Amino acid sequence: MPKPRPYSRYTIETARLLGRRIRLGRKERRWSEQELAERAGIARATLQKIEKGDPTSTIGRVFEVAALVGVRLFDADMDGLVKHRAETDARLSLLPKHTHPPRRSVDDDF
Repeated sequence: MPKPRPYSRYTIETARLLGRRIRLGRKERRWSEQELAERAGIARATLQKIEKGDPTSTIGRVFEVAALVGVRLFDADMDGLVKHRAETDARLSLLPKHTHPPRRSVDDDF
């Protein structure tokens, strides 16, 4: 069995915060765990993991659940999200497509 991957404190706290915000959104809508899980197309156990902030939850499922309960991750509107994505794509287009590790210099000093 593979050893569990260690996560940074920042990752753990961020996942917990997002999980709690999702739980808050669900409760504000007065949805049960089962109801939200069905709307998201996931198992109730998966939703429970997301709400607990389990960092092994898949990002697509977490984002879908967050969207269903109104937790905005980047921008409040779709236009802003599309704009930021386009700006990021433009910046990425200016960078090399591939990165390589720095070349080692030859130590020829005998």
